[in-house]
Amino acid sequence: MDLLVTILIGLAVGAMVELLLPGHHMSELVLAMLLGIAGALVAGLIGHFAGWYATGEPVGYLAAILGAIIVLLMYGALFRRRVR
Repeated sequence: MDLLVTILIGLAVGAMVELLLPGHHMSELVLAMLLGIAGALVAGLIGHFAGWYATGEPVGYLAAILGAIIVLLMYGALFRRRVR
């Protein structure tokens, strides 16, 4: 159940970022959702295996949110389109 919630958190964060920020296209929505899921899963796994929290603790969900945001920010910094 915890894995499903983490995936849904990443999906929601990716969708919110893509839909709320100006200058983004709807075609990038799937990519943003996948990056959000990846970030949430990686952050959740790192925190769990590092022993920072146990499965199902609320701080794990906060880590999933922050991980999704960090991955999306890194992608935006590396691959954003340059306006001339």
